[in-house]
Amino acid sequence: MVKAHYPKTPAIHFLNAKKIPFETYFYSYEDHGGTERAANELDLPEHAVLKTLIMETDEHHPFVVLMHGDREVSLKQLARELDVKRVSPCSMELAQKVTGYLVGGISPFGVRTPLPVYIESSIFTLDKIYINGGKRGFLVGIAPQDLRKAFSVKEVTVAIQP
Repeated sequence: MVKAHYPKTPAIHFLNAKKIPFETYFYSYEDHGGTERAANELDLPEHAVLKTLIMETDEHHPFVVLMHGDREVSLKQLARELDVKRVSPCSMELAQKVTGYLVGGISPFGVRTPLPVYIESSIFTLDKIYINGGKRGFLVGIAPQDLRKAFSVKEVTVAIQP
C-alpha cells in the first residue's frame, strides 16, 4: 500500500536533501513484529525489507548495520571485519539517544549523531529495498545503489541464516 501523504521525519528530510527518490509504505506496527510483520502485511519479500541495527564495539563506539530482514549478523565475523575484539547490539536507550528515533522506527537516514554505516554487501544485488522511514509502521522503498549517495558505504559480508 503506497500513500501520497507521509510523515516528514528527519529520514524524509535527509532523503530529500540528498535527492534520493523514494516510495512510502505503511503497515500496522506491532512490538517485536519486525521485518516479518512488515513484509507479510505489505506482501514484500522479507529479504528486501532491511533491519537497521545499532551496534557498538567493545570500546562502546556505536555504529549502524543494515541487514536483510530474513538474516542475522554474525557478530564474530563483523568484529573481524571491523578489526575489533567484540561487537554487540547496543542498549535501547543508547540506540534511541544516538539516532533520535524510537526502537522499532529507527532509520539509518537523518540520525541525530553521525554514525559509521556498515551494509551487508548482498543488499546491493537487490532491485529495490524497503527500510524504515523514521517512524514505526513506516517504510521507504529505494534503489539499493542510492545507499551509496546517502553514506560513505562500508560493505561487509556478515549475513547468516537464523
